[in-house]
Amino acid sequence: MANHDQLRAMEAEYCSWGDTVHYMPEPKYFEGCDGSFMFDAEGCRFLDLQMWYSAVNFGYRNPRLNAAAHRQLDQLPQVASQYLHREKVELAAMIARDAERKFGAKGRVHFNVGGAQAVEDSLKLVRNASGGKSLMFAFEGGYHGRTLGASAITSSYRYRRRFGHFGDRAQFIEFPYHFRGPKGMSKEEYGLECVKKFERLFETEYNGVLDPKTGQAEFAAFYVEPIQGTGGYVIPPPNFFIELKKVLDRHNILLVVDEVQMGFFRTGKLWSIEHFGVEPDILVFGKALTNGLNPLSGLWAKEALINPTVFPPGSTHSTFNANPMGTAIALEAMKMMAETDYETMVMAKGAYFLEGLRELQTRWPQIGDVDGLGLALRAEICQADGFTPNKALLDRIAEEGLRGDVEVDGERLGLILDVGGYYKNVITFAPSLEISLPEIDLALRLLDALLRRCVD
Repeated sequence: MANHDQLRAMEAEYCSWGDTVHYMPEPKYFEGCDGSFMFDAEGCRFLDLQMWYSAVNFGYRNPRLNAAAHRQLDQLPQVASQYLHREKVELAAMIARDAERKFGAKGRVHFNVGGAQAVEDSLKLVRNASGGKSLMFAFEGGYHGRTLGASAITSSYRYRRRFGHFGDRAQFIEFPYHFRGPKGMSKEEYGLECVKKFERLFETEYNGVLDPKTGQAEFAAFYVEPIQGTGGYVIPPPNFFIELKKVLDRHNILLVVDEVQMGFFRTGKLWSIEHFGVEPDILVFGKALTNGLNPLSGLWAKEALINPTVFPPGSTHSTFNANPMGTAIALEAMKMMAETDYETMVMAKGAYFLEGLRELQTRWPQIGDVDGLGLALRAEICQADGFTPNKALLDRIAEEGLRGDVEVDGERLGLILDVGGYYKNVITFAPSLEISLPEIDLALRLLDALLRRCVD
């Protein structure tokens, strides 16, 4: 068996780096996991506060979901997608019925294998419904994936720079990022101001989005993350999406909600858009649907957009979409969510974690902003002025956390953090929803120790 040095040499020679993210010269090797922890070859525990970018909401090696995978592996692990299997149909019905109760609209569920692929499927739905319009609105700071279509509606140019555009294009609209917004405005006032700026685009034909003679907008849909993910877990004011949706409805522009990172109770609701009082036309999901055990994603769309007369068989396809391993695990996960009061649990744990982060903030001026909704939390790392972004400090904290040598109560531990934000200076916390209060206390102690180690 190759040792880690040999593996690094093999990776450098044979592996494409295009399918991963190398944040540091020598990425950490892990060899085990359980609950909220990863383990290295020496058995050192690393408390994970990113949980595979929120793909493992229910903890590593969740016994109930792992058991569902084993059962399906022994019964029906493979079947071609032109045939049916029970788990796919029951899973689609469960998601669609829940959406109908919450959003007041009948709809259907469509599966694929990854979040970006589900976004691509939604782009087909939107273009089909709008007569082929390929222009979209999306937010500054928004992230929807790195496939050609999804990267066109992701605000980071670096994901498109080498590859250009492939039909779909986005105009990026200001998101109410209050910590870095205009001074003197409340969060709610800033949200309304952002809506007013967007609404101005429809005032005259010379703003370039509307033909007032026909009432036709050139843009087909607005793609939103209710809480920005890669953008730094930025949480808008409660009134923001209600006001935005009024503008979209006036101009027959579809609202497409990307729940790939914030879905499945990350924020204390099955869908994060539920916090904001609006109904999507299309909702995209993935990641935690299978707790990271199988690549499965999908979308829910209103009946008029997706019924078989307008979106017939073969409109999109992947060999592995709705595969029985994925749908079986996802069905068990949905049943587990229906049987467990994750809303109360996540909101209580999130409030406890946020209180601890605010206490840390009182002692460390380098923590410029903390915020959170459920167990989607943020801490913005700054210079000592509490505002100027300090990416270098956060990079040091993240690297030191992966050394696995922070001593707490006689044990040497590590800490896994995720880095995000417009300036890549935000710790985006996405711990397991099953994290315990003592584990949250440990997270705060580890953060405090790393700040003491890294602040000059």
